[in-house]
Amino acid sequence: MKKNLFFTLLMLPAMFVQSYAQSGKANQELLRKADETLQFAARQYKGMMTHVPDSVMPRTTNKDGSLMTSNSTWWTSGFYPGTTWYLYEYTKDPAFKAEAIKRMQLCKKEQYNTRTHDLGFMMYCPFGNALRITGDTAYKRILITSANSLATRFNSTVGCIKSWDHGTWKFPVIIDNMMNLELLNWASRETRDPRYAMIARTHANTTMEHHFRPDYSSYHVIDYDPATGDVFQKRTHQGFADSSAWSRGQAWGLYGYVVMYRDTKDKSYLNQARHIAEYILNNPHMPADLIPYWDYNAPDIPNALRDVSAGAVAASALLELSRYTNKTEGKRYWNAAEKMLTSLCSPAYLAKEGENNQFILMHSVGSLPHKSEVDVPLTYADYYFVEALLRYKQWAK
Repeated sequence: MKKNLFFTLLMLPAMFVQSYAQSGKANQELLRKADETLQFAARQYKGMMTHVPDSVMPRTTNKDGSLMTSNSTWWTSGFYPGTTWYLYEYTKDPAFKAEAIKRMQLCKKEQYNTRTHDLGFMMYCPFGNALRITGDTAYKRILITSANSLATRFNSTVGCIKSWDHGTWKFPVIIDNMMNLELLNWASRETRDPRYAMIARTHANTTMEHHFRPDYSSYHVIDYDPATGDVFQKRTHQGFADSSAWSRGQAWGLYGYVVMYRDTKDKSYLNQARHIAEYILNNPHMPADLIPYWDYNAPDIPNALRDVSAGAVAASALLELSRYTNKTEGKRYWNAAEKMLTSLCSPAYLAKEGENNQFILMHSVGSLPHKSEVDVPLTYADYYFVEALLRYKQWAK
């Protein structure tokens, strides 16, 4: 009986709560701007398709302004084909479908990669969207194999999926890893094997216990003892300081717990997402346009660099979160997402046509401490921005 209940909960429809916008309060100007921006995005990516070599993926821009690419093993490799699937969904232009399928051939072998925790990004973004949009069941086996590969990194003593194999860490787990749990939940629904979802829930619960401070900001990296599960240290890798709130980390956590609630209907995950959202939206260092500084504790605020990728991820997550809360909270989250999207659609962050190596958004920050990808476009900023615009159009009806 308990097993049947588990699958009943796990397989409930993802979008079951009416959004605030569906009461007729949608921002008509933003709906118009969303269409305009998606059309611009399609033109940008049509240009990108013509100059990215067939053997690589677009990643960002080099310091000299040239295009930086990656191979399929880099953690962002799935975002470009994922974005082209979204653009195909919007435009119905078969050129985007063809481009997505072509680039996915590069990623296909990563289903066997057990050396990374990022298989959700790398595989579920392109192949999950391909399955959803086309219904082609051939993608299921690739995704299940990917879930099996990701599951090999789970340590039941720690209660987490290991993030990195490099450096002097013992068993590092980064907040980003919350984004890869959706693949595991999908695999349990598809195979009816509860093991994948058990790993996802255990990881989410352990992260909830150790990654978050009393104010619901998160550490970037928790290093565990793999033999005992004890916490060795709480650190940052891409943020300003161990004690600071790296803004994209806050967005990863928000998005991850929204997805965990969607997939399980466990209200502890909904409450966690709500708390993280309130930390972000109430932060005294949040700029008026709601596009975060790269770290909420950066020492040079208000002159600190913004991280557009953090804004895009948060906007997409807040739109979905607004569907799962009461009307008052839903309105707050929806309105915040609208403001974020309005800002991202403005000339302050949106590239000029034909520029920015055909990426859509400007002004993201990958890792400022490492002087890597600083104030540049990033492939995943584009992905979550396009996703957020499509969600807005769908849910604002």
